[in-house]
Amino acid sequence: MATERTFSILKPDATRRNITGAVNALIEGAGLRIVGQRRIQMTKAQAEKFYEVHKERPFYGELVEFMTSGPVVVQVLQGENAVAKYREVMGATNPAQAAEGTIRKQFAESVGENTVHGSDSQENAKLEIAQFFQDSDLTA
Repeated sequence: MATERTFSILKPDATRRNITGAVNALIEGAGLRIVGQRRIQMTKAQAEKFYEVHKERPFYGELVEFMTSGPVVVQVLQGENAVAKYREVMGATNPAQAAEGTIRKQFAESVGENTVHGSDSQENAKLEIAQFFQDSDLTA
């Protein structure tokens, strides 16, 4: 197994409900280390760039609006097979289909307000991390 990094966002529904600590407890309980973390108010330009892969999808505008509706916590997670492990900890996008014990099963309010984002590949993790962090922001 390889130690790698992945990107995480605790979305506005998580910050609004003050559950970021509880979500991070699940992340850390799964053996992932938070090596970079920042609470920000995502701008419309940041959200549009981050989600540009979905630009042609019907939910794009709503997604950008949601992600700029309140503060988010952007994070870099590190651990063995971090991308796959975090996706497992997050659970299915639809909380009704998420496995018991996952972040989305416990905390997500809907498919749209599903508490967290996580990179879907090592390549995307590197791109997403670079949008919000410099190497000097990260600790081992």
